[in-house]
Amino acid sequence: MTRVVLDPTGERTPARRERVERLPALAGRTVGLLDISKPRGEVFLDRIAARLEADGATVVRYRKPTFAKNAPVDLRQEIATTCDAVIEALAD
Repeated sequence: MTRVVLDPTGERTPARRERVERLPALAGRTVGLLDISKPRGEVFLDRIAARLEADGATVVRYRKPTFAKNAPVDLRQEIATTCDAVIEALAD
């Protein structure tokens, strides 16, 4: 099945990316939770963290300085080298 994911950043030509294979399980894995600094994002991530930890995952929390800009390169690099998976929180 082909799925189309739209990127709201306004690119002129859609980028073609292969999907990353899913992890078979989260137990024993490190999952990063990225709060993009929107109001109540931490409330959502608190609930997600509790569920992940109950399933045996190690949770590491991160926060962008502002939701209005992309995450800084050093933050993205840290997440990429530390985590097996990442969940980004959007809330209001």
